[in-house]
Parts: sequence; structure tokens; C-alpha cells
Amino acid sequence: MGPYVDSIISDEVMPAATSVVVIGGGIVGTFAALTLANRGIPVVLCEKGYIACEQSSRNWGWCRQAGRDVREMPLIVQSLQLWRDMNRLTEADTGFRECGVLYVGESEPDETRFAAWADMAKPYDIGTRIVRGADLAGLMSGASRTYACGLYVPTDGCAEPQRAAPAIARAAQRKGAIILAHCAVRGIERSGGRAAAVITERGRITCDAVVLAGGAWSSLFCASLGIRLPQLKVLSSVMRTAPVAEGPDPCTYMDAVGYRKRRDGGYTIASGAGYVAPFVPDSLRYLRDFLPTIRKERDSLRLRVNAQTLRELRTPRSWPLDRPSPFEAERVLDPAPNRTLNREALAAMIRLYPQFRDVHIVQQWGGYIDVTPDVVPYISPVGTMPGLTVATGFSGHGFGIGPAAGRLAAELAIGNTPSADPTPFRASRFSDGSPIVIGPEI
Repeated sequence: MGPYVDSIISDEVMPAATSVVVIGGGIVGTFAALTLANRGIPVVLCEKGYIACEQSSRNWGWCRQAGRDVREMPLIVQSLQLWRDMNRLTEADTGFRECGVLYVGESEPDETRFAAWADMAKPYDIGTRIVRGADLAGLMSGASRTYACGLYVPTDGCAEPQRAAPAIARAAQRKGAIILAHCAVRGIERSGGRAAAVITERGRITCDAVVLAGGAWSSLFCASLGIRLPQLKVLSSVMRTAPVAEGPDPCTYMDAVGYRKRRDGGYTIASGAGYVAPFVPDSLRYLRDFLPTIRKERDSLRLRVNAQTLRELRTPRSWPLDRPSPFEAERVLDPAPNRTLNREALAAMIRLYPQFRDVHIVQQWGGYIDVTPDVVPYISPVGTMPGLTVATGFSGHGFGIGPAAGRLAAELAIGNTPSADPTPFRASRFSDGSPIVIGPEI
């Protein structure tokens, strides 16, 4: 069972028409809706489950510039600006704080990568530092051992995933957006080749544009429209602890463990390396696209046959729009966490910080991350269906970049000047002959 998520009051009346329909109530979809509502554009957000029911509430809560792929840098810098203003924008406490993000160097190659990344990030003026000695020890207060170096971005921060998207959704409602929870979109109707309406389980909504921010469900939704969108799922396993006195403050990553201090004084803890991916039909369907990534991550990727394997074997890739869809058969992806990875992460945390030895584990959960072949998201119109914009495939780092990504998706949907160059995120990059570069390197 996933973590408790702040609830919102869903709108009761579904309009017959609007300008834009947003599919998906995570961090990207809710901020797209808020962006549109703030600009006076009528918008309806449809979520098949509840707001932030999947990875937007199950992630680590990091809002980081550190370690980003160069293609994401302009967007994440914008996103941190939005996060710093998020409590004012939403009139709510989203838990954001500027605590810094630290990547710990455990080998000479780590130090080389850190230095190269810091050089790349210099033009963005985000305060990146390579830290050593007493500076590094101060960022890891209470640690049982020392390390050679760290990559530290003090302007990075974190927020509370269980609060953020609901707060954004409520702010969008106040600005006039319609938020429909427990309302699955079954498909899209075309007129003149364009997206012209969505068909939901409650009925039809005529619209001018659609933003698909469906996370791990996006590839299946596109398949039902005859659109090929290479995307796979990776299981993320997380735990949270009871409060720990005098624990480390910055969000910190190393291969054995990643951790974040929560607002309640507890910690979110997970394995830094090691990924469990369900073997599903899409694993074969998109094998050629993902082969370079599989080769690169072969030491840390664990392919498994599990309940998701069986579920997707039984799931159709098209369906009549007057019948229940797969999005109604299973509204929330709620996988069991990999407890082995969680145990290993906790053991690493205890070795590093002995004060965690007797900590109480309050909850463990799993979630499916939506991954692209190059680990860079899609934020893009879909050429084969004018009027449809996809914003998905954030590959485990979508929470922090979510506000700027949602804003960019909204701008593309309504033809506004984009706030960031969308070219690196175009969906066509896997079919137009472009060289595919895997990122990020850190």
C-alpha cells in the first residue's frame, strides 16, 4: 500500500466541453492544469484514481539540479525557481525547503564524473561545489566513515510528495480548473485528424487539445491510439522511518543508499543502485530501443517475472470506448516493494549512521517509474495526432522537474511560446534517425 496522500475534493459536475483536457493527476498533470487555469484557459483534469496516487507520491521527494542531464538543465533550473515559490503559488505548505543535494564520491571515476558535471553546470550558476575533508564531513554529520569527495549543490532542495500535487490541484481548482478524480479517460476521438474530444467513463468532453501526463500508463494509452511510444516500467522501493535525532540534513546519494530528511524528522530511505524491472510484453516490443540502456545498466538491472508480467499479458492494447478500459480495471499501480533492496539500504544507512540502528520503520512501499530508452522525458506534441501533447517518461526524476515540465506541456498544448526549448524532449527522436545519447551520467 502506498503512502498516505493529502486528499482533495473532486469536482462533481463534468462539463460537456473545455479547451484542454489533462489526463493524469500527478505533479506534471496538476501543474499543467494550474498553468492553464492561471492563463485563463478552461481546463479539465481527469485522474482515474486519486490525485498523486502513483509515483508522484511515492518518490524520494528530491528537487534536484545535481546530476541532471545537460538537456534537462534549463528546465530544472526553472523548476527550482517554481519550487521556491510553490507555497505562495498554492497557498499551502508543500514542504519545500532548500536543504542541498549531495552526491558522495566512492571512487576515482566518481570524482572524474563530478568534475565534468560541475564544469557543465557552471553557466547555470547554481552554486555547485566539489567538497572534501571537513566540508564533506559537515554535510554528513555523524557519519561513521569519511569519503574522498562529494558533488554538492546547495541551491537544491526537497518537498513532501504526499502534499505537493494535491496542493497544486487545489490551487488549480481555485483558479477555475475542473478536477475529476476517479474518472478514467478511455480514449480520444478525432475530427479532421485532430484530437477533438476525450471519452471518459462518465461521458464525452469536447476539447481543443489534450495533455497526456499518465506516467507509467502513457505507453498503453498511446498504443490504443496507434501511437508507438517506447517506455518501460521500473519498480522503485522506498521506506520511511520514525524521527531520528541529529540526523544528516542534505538529501544524499550513494550506490548503497539514498536518503532524505522529512518534515516530520523521519527519513525516506531507498537503495541508490539496483533496479527491478518486470518482464512484460513491452520488454520485447521495445527491446531494440532499450538495448543501449540495458547494456549500460546490466550490473544493476534485475529483470523479474512478477504480478505485473501476468497483468500486462492479459491487458488488451485497444478497446471499444463504450466499454470499461484497462484504466478502470486497475486504477492504481500499487506494487509490493522489493524488501530485499529495502533491507540492504537500511543496513547501509545503519553502517553509515549508527544512530539509525534502532529506528522504527513506519512504512514501506513500491511504485512504478516510467522510463524512456535515453532516460530523458517526452514533453512533446505527437505528430501523428495533432492536438495531443505527451509529458511522460521522467525516468525516476520527475518530481523535482515536474512543475516546469507541466508548464512546458501546457504551453505546447495551447501554442504559447515555450518557456524552455522542447527539442530535446520531442517524442520523434526515436524514429527520426537522431543519435540516441543515454543520460544522465551521475
